[in-house]
Amino acid sequence: MPLPPEQSRAIRTPPAPTHDEIEPVHAQRDLFGSNADDGTGFVPEKDDHRHVERIPRLSLMMGWWSLVSAMFYIYVAALVASIVGVRDATIGIVLTVIVFGAINTVLSAYAIRTGFTVDLLSRVIFGKAGSALATLVFAATALYYGVFEGSIIATTLEAWTRESLGWPINIWYLIVVLYSTPLVFGGVRNWLDRVNGILLPFYLVGLAAAVVVATVKGHPQGWTGYGSHEPIPLSSGGPGWLLAFGVYMGVWILMMYTMDFARLGRQEDAAYHGAVTFGWVFYTMAFLVNGLIGIYLSHTLRDQVGSSVTEGGVAVALTQVMGIFAVILVWISQTRINTANHYLASENLASFGESFLRIKAPRVVWVLVGSVIMYLLMLTDVFSYLLKALSWQGVLVTSWVAIALVHIAMDRRDGVDPDTLEIRMDRIRSASHPGTIASVVSSAVGLVIIESAPPWATTWGPIVTAVVAAGLYAVLRSASGITSSVRT
Repeated sequence: MPLPPEQSRAIRTPPAPTHDEIEPVHAQRDLFGSNADDGTGFVPEKDDHRHVERIPRLSLMMGWWSLVSAMFYIYVAALVASIVGVRDATIGIVLTVIVFGAINTVLSAYAIRTGFTVDLLSRVIFGKAGSALATLVFAATALYYGVFEGSIIATTLEAWTRESLGWPINIWYLIVVLYSTPLVFGGVRNWLDRVNGILLPFYLVGLAAAVVVATVKGHPQGWTGYGSHEPIPLSSGGPGWLLAFGVYMGVWILMMYTMDFARLGRQEDAAYHGAVTFGWVFYTMAFLVNGLIGIYLSHTLRDQVGSSVTEGGVAVALTQVMGIFAVILVWISQTRINTANHYLASENLASFGESFLRIKAPRVVWVLVGSVIMYLLMLTDVFSYLLKALSWQGVLVTSWVAIALVHIAMDRRDGVDPDTLEIRMDRIRSASHPGTIASVVSSAVGLVIIESAPPWATTWGPIVTAVVAAGLYAVLRSASGITSSVRT
């Protein structure tokens, strides 16, 4: 249907740019596979739509499913169950799978259709300043998760070799960073999909073996009764299943991950990617299956894990009952997910550096920059501040996702063709008021809740942030008639 005048003036179909006018918005070629960018710079691509060369279904799936093996999913489920009990934790995880699956189906379809990354979509919604913040937050979060997952590998290796080698943990941090870094150099990424595809069945077999060994050597009786049995009142963030759901909202960063991966999918594979690669199938495995195994292992190996669930506790406990096979399992799981963390951190550092710092450097430079930052963070008391940093960034990410979803829905309602949206830096505003105001206000609300730390903050903090962000953006966009950041 035709657009109202106030909306149509904010949308302009740009003239077809010449080759010299096209800004290489750090849109590399393939993410994985034989056509991957070799890291030497922008290469003209076969698919001119947003300068993205689409890659085969299985190649993209194997690249994304590197994320399925994070020990973080095992840890966080066990932690949640220790607080709310197994039943409420399971209900919360199932709700999380449903919501994550639905949201990522929408975002993956949009990314496949438009070729937008988080950076490009942020330019449209927020303008230059908002895009800078989004890419910086994205890069920082990917770095922090890389630090988290890398630290688990280092902790496991240090514990396993303590008597034989006695190396300090800082040496193991360095080793982990050094071997992980080449995996995301452009040329090496040519075979990264194959590496993750080969390692996936080993991870699944290893995880099954961990369950069997834990059952034999541990104390599995009564594992469904693991955790607290006290009901959590509404004033403290209850009921328990809702608190569990709120905890998982802290990893909405995966929605941003989806955008940067899904843009490389082929149009004909959109339905498959929406359900399997990025949708409910993936999250059933990542959250529900891994989560239940994490709960089971934490209970069964409670003599090794200890009375409280810690970040590396399950991994170290497995080494005590499985020996070198547990070390291999942890190495496989953490190496797989850290390929994605390193890749996305370097991509967004490069995007921020090129677009806003005007620093143009080969991909390998940004990979090295990200690796140095990761190592320096590891040298600090990483677990003492990591969760606090992630909770702050989680607020910003939750706000971004909520606004992005409303933006996509309103564009569809208003008949806006995303192919006509302008993304070149010299043709967009520094800030687009609806998106910027909604982001700032909702993020401020979320941060106030976190820092004031009421008993219900874990549950309602992210929910309130999302509701305020979505509602305020819808109201401001409707009232102003501004649908994008393009200059008028």
